[in-house]
Amino acid sequence: MRFDKPATTNPIDQGKAIGRATPRIDGPMKTTGTAPYAYEHHDATPTPAVGFIVGAGIAKGRVKSLDLRAARAAPGVIAIVTAQNAGKLGKGSKNTAPLLGGPQVDHYHQALAVVVAESFEQARAAAQLVEIRYDAAPGRFDLAAEQPHAPLAKGDGMGGKSETRVGQFETAFAAAPVQLDARYTTPDQSHAMMEPHATIAAWEGRKLTVWTSNQMIDWAVTDLAKTLGIPKQDVHVKSPYIGGGFGGKLFLRADVVLAALGAKAAGRPVKIALPRPFIFNNTTHRPATLQRVRLGADRDGRITAIGHESWSGDLPGGGPETAVAQTRLLYAGEHRYTAMRLAVLDLPEGNAMRAPGEAPGLMALEIAMDEMAEKLGLDPIEFRLRNDTQVDPEKPQRPFSQRRLAECLKTGAERFGWQRRNARPAQVRDGRWLVGMGVAAAFRNNMLMKSRARVRLDAQGRVTVETDMTDIGTGTYTILAQTAAETMGVPLAQVIVRLGDSAFPVSCGSGGQWGANNSTSGVYAACMKLRGLVVQQAGLGDDAAFADGQVRGGGKAVPLSSFAGLVAEDGIEYGDLDKRYQQSTFGGHFVEVAVDAVSGEIRVRRMLAVCAAGRILNPMSARSQIIGAMTMGVGAALMEALHVDVRRGFFVNHDLAGYEVPVHADIPHQDVVFLDETDPISSPMKAKGVGELGICGAAAAVANAVYNATGVRVRDYPLTLDKLLKGLPAVV
Repeated sequence: MRFDKPATTNPIDQGKAIGRATPRIDGPMKTTGTAPYAYEHHDATPTPAVGFIVGAGIAKGRVKSLDLRAARAAPGVIAIVTAQNAGKLGKGSKNTAPLLGGPQVDHYHQALAVVVAESFEQARAAAQLVEIRYDAAPGRFDLAAEQPHAPLAKGDGMGGKSETRVGQFETAFAAAPVQLDARYTTPDQSHAMMEPHATIAAWEGRKLTVWTSNQMIDWAVTDLAKTLGIPKQDVHVKSPYIGGGFGGKLFLRADVVLAALGAKAAGRPVKIALPRPFIFNNTTHRPATLQRVRLGADRDGRITAIGHESWSGDLPGGGPETAVAQTRLLYAGEHRYTAMRLAVLDLPEGNAMRAPGEAPGLMALEIAMDEMAEKLGLDPIEFRLRNDTQVDPEKPQRPFSQRRLAECLKTGAERFGWQRRNARPAQVRDGRWLVGMGVAAAFRNNMLMKSRARVRLDAQGRVTVETDMTDIGTGTYTILAQTAAETMGVPLAQVIVRLGDSAFPVSCGSGGQWGANNSTSGVYAACMKLRGLVVQQAGLGDDAAFADGQVRGGGKAVPLSSFAGLVAEDGIEYGDLDKRYQQSTFGGHFVEVAVDAVSGEIRVRRMLAVCAAGRILNPMSARSQIIGAMTMGVGAALMEALHVDVRRGFFVNHDLAGYEVPVHADIPHQDVVFLDETDPISSPMKAKGVGELGICGAAAAVANAVYNATGVRVRDYPLTLDKLLKGLPAVV
């Protein structure tokens, strides 16, 4: 199905299944422990051996010698694989560094060997006996030290430019009667998902099957085949259940490659789960940023010049953190400048984490907007409203398909009681607590990707959906079932959804908040093709209706069970609507905090997000996505930071004891409001995505609330109490 014209009325508009708050159909399996995750496919591989990865103990240099004698002689050891005996390996196109290193070491904890043994304990013990000697080389581990000579990035990683100019930014900024020129920092962050990276690998002759935890099945197949040097058709990837990813499982990682190599060497299936420290230093993370925001405005609060520059770092061949992306689209301003500069760092690979670009970018921009509003003597919401726009600010001839940012902010202000906010900081007390409110805009683009599915009917009138789409805890199983139920006119209980298998048609996968809109559109396309086959076989006309498990028309009703065995496969492909219209999602975050006047301890009291994101396919799971993202925003604001040992080049706090994330006690009541809208320019579903919108701007809303409570402006995340103590108002 080609989507190149705005959607008109279609079966999705009935609203019998789509748009209804629906519990997850996979929920009972997950809550009873019967949903098999990557490490748990005991039925398929009942007696696998276990692999334990040996990671590099330096961040840059070469392996001088690798002594495996003691490890090979250890109890239970079956095989040891290193670069010396693995055979010729390629590198996946989406991997920055080789997943099996040696003799060159590209970063700390890069895999150098895998020890395969009968049990986990034996593999782990033997791995400690591997003796490696290194020739360490000097590395670059400090972004601030590399900032002065970091060049412009080669691009934004999505086919766009690293630098944009509109008008005469420098001249307009210099002439602006009100100016802001401020610098902000965000630290390296970890995905810290619940389920570790894990894989079971099994060979049957030349055919390889891996049960793994991966968000993008086709990407995994392609890069695994390329890495191992085998045909793509010989690789079978299965990932039906994923215990969180947040972008950390978008790409092929060492657990998959080393399990496959270990299984080949051992002659039997092998399972590997990365220990938590490996997840922090062996896989990917959100890169730190240094950001500069310059705003110029007239006395009435109209932005005349807006500039945003960002510096980040990555391994050679890597890409930038696209922290200026939202600034190109969010606010009006005739004269504009954005730039992304990329330093070479020898730290573990930096890559996508929930809302790459916008999440850290808005952490800076939305504080800057508050600071500028204060300079102008304007309410922060009013300042944002005065600089709203209905067209792409860099390409004014290109309108937004839908843009209801102003309504999000106004609705949120009324619901949150914004009128009670004291504009003067540090004026509101509740006992020993200083109380404040903060606001920030939320913004995330709507990305379109091809997505295919296969649907079939059986003798019970059930519809089975098959697609390699993944569910990373977002509710994908349920919204795909809702889509099929709506389109085919059957109850939800009559839909079976099968996901995460490379034997199924290639979908868009999960990431970038593109999953819901595109994957449901692919299922819709397949169902519409199946409807056509049913109508044709039934001898009905184009006005045939599908309802209650039947197809009706011409005075007759035929049960869908009569068409058992009928199969259709199709997918969604897009024309140029996304080029003619800017497609984005919007929101407003509101936060109330209390700060201990003596200790600087911060407590978040209330949070509200008002979102405009097209049709909401399942309000129940969509709300869960937003509050989960808001929670990650609190973490980004107050506690999350990977601390770099700039001498040795690794993340020191590489476990969940040292890398702090929010827990239940940190999170107050969270309220979510979805504006009632559809976007016919987006897709036949008229939906967009919400999975990442909720984190965008949330951290800045917390930071702005802390400033309103205390009068202390912190521009370096996270806002730990040591950054507040010196500036807190005197205790009376």
